[in-house]
Amino acid sequence: MDTLLLLNPIAFSIGALKVHWYGLILGMAALLGLLLVIREGKRFNIPQEVFMDMVLLGVPSAIIGARIYYVAFKWEDYKDNLWDVFKIWNGGIAIYGALIGAIICAVIFFRRKGYNFWRMADICAPGLIVGQMIGRWGNFVNQEAYGGPVEESFLRDKLHLPDFIVNQMNVEGVFHHPAFLYESVWSFVGLIILLVLRRQKFMRSGELFMSYFIWYSIGRFFIEALRTDSLAFQAPEWVASLVNGLWSPMTALGFEQGYLDPAYGNVRISQLLAIAIIVAAVVFIVVRRVTGKADAHYSDPIVSSKVINDDIEHTGTEAGKEQKVTPASSTTSGQAQDEPKQVEDKKE
Repeated sequence: MDTLLLLNPIAFSIGALKVHWYGLILGMAALLGLLLVIREGKRFNIPQEVFMDMVLLGVPSAIIGARIYYVAFKWEDYKDNLWDVFKIWNGGIAIYGALIGAIICAVIFFRRKGYNFWRMADICAPGLIVGQMIGRWGNFVNQEAYGGPVEESFLRDKLHLPDFIVNQMNVEGVFHHPAFLYESVWSFVGLIILLVLRRQKFMRSGELFMSYFIWYSIGRFFIEALRTDSLAFQAPEWVASLVNGLWSPMTALGFEQGYLDPAYGNVRISQLLAIAIIVAAVVFIVVRRVTGKADAHYSDPIVSSKVINDDIEHTGTEAGKEQKVTPASSTTSGQAQDEPKQVEDKKE
């Protein structure tokens, strides 16, 4: 059986221009994430233009970072045809690369705006996971980022998936794990957790952002091994054994790892990176708590240092004016007080 593409990856065409579902879905993901961030930003009186400008700069930065990350590890596939590097509508972007690009942009942008990066990153965390939750459906339309082979009955009878998902998971006559769906559902659960955590009094600055990384990376570690298109590298045998050992609970649940081409390596990069991120995030939270650097709570007011400086300059100017007026006022007042005394002296 040939590949069954139930969904056409091209949404519509305008002349020679073909608009792909992949791009539309990513755009929708960014928009909904932005709306969620803007809504939370209103609680802290942060102008929505700040987040809109951040998205206008952050989305291109994320796409560039995602593509560079992917191409760097797949260079053998692109070095002889460099034009294909720019064909992102055909897929081939890495979420971790997107995060790296977006974070670099955000650090620079928020600092220029005078905001503390960690405070703003906390507000943006739910929006990020919403973007990933929706964005994964772009992989679904493109028939990519799926897992290893499974029986059709597993998709229909055990997962109870609708026909349009089951049929789209039929690639060249073989049904596959809907890894995109696993990650999308995991992100949805993570969104609920983040929305609950951000209302807790014990949350300090930067911790919601780190919670996002911890949750996403846990899911990515286990889901990544199901995929057959993972970026990989050749690591020492003990590293491969460690990664496989940590993943072994999935084997007990009846899952099998997807095929990993030995030519690419023996360890999936995303799995190893997920472990590193989880450890780094936990250490980050503990160290900042112990050293007292996490003194601000999530619920504390957020004010741009530029706004504070402008207020100080404005207040200083007004104070100077008051100081200039005060002596004159005192003299006038003194004269007003002396006049009654002179009248009384005349009466005496």
